[in-house]
Amino acid sequence: MIRWYRSLYDWTLRWASTGSAGVALFLLALAESSFFPIPPDVLLIGIVLADRRKAWRAAGIATAGSVIGGLIGYLIGWAFWNATADLFYRWVPGFNPEVYTRVAELYEMHNFWVVFAAGFTPIPYKVITIGAGVARISLPIFFIASALSRGARFLLVAGLLYRFGAPVRRFLDRHLWWLTLLFAALLIGGFVALTSIG
Repeated sequence: MIRWYRSLYDWTLRWASTGSAGVALFLLALAESSFFPIPPDVLLIGIVLADRRKAWRAAGIATAGSVIGGLIGYLIGWAFWNATADLFYRWVPGFNPEVYTRVAELYEMHNFWVVFAAGFTPIPYKVITIGAGVARISLPIFFIASALSRGARFLLVAGLLYRFGAPVRRFLDRHLWWLTLLFAALLIGGFVALTSIG
């Protein structure tokens, strides 16, 4: 398993330096905000580590893709939830009726902060974007919260890598397996948080 992760990491870094990396980052960020389980941070990290001069552009691409994907998630919840709910419960890891119910309850009290927190933290963003559409929260509020939180998250990642690129890369090379496990634990913790808040 460790060799598999190492191969995937090395492949991502090689691919991140190609001319189509920006397009792939945009599409990954877009998909992750509405239905895809893998976050765009992985490819963002690869792009910046491959060439730190692309840090700010890559953060902007990830933000744009994520916000647009969030609007797609909002549209799914607003217009198609009754027809698509079973698909999401079946195929999106951690997305279940209990999580959805908890998100709906949170929106009744803190719509801006729920979106902002999910956009910046390991709380699964796609659950929040779809839930926002189902709850029909204000679209301008949703857009502003998404843009601020996703922009801050990706700029923070890109900024740290820009400033500490070489040491960060050495750290990732040395501790990739444990960092992968930590990220998985944070993602699971995000789902647990959704079911326990309140």
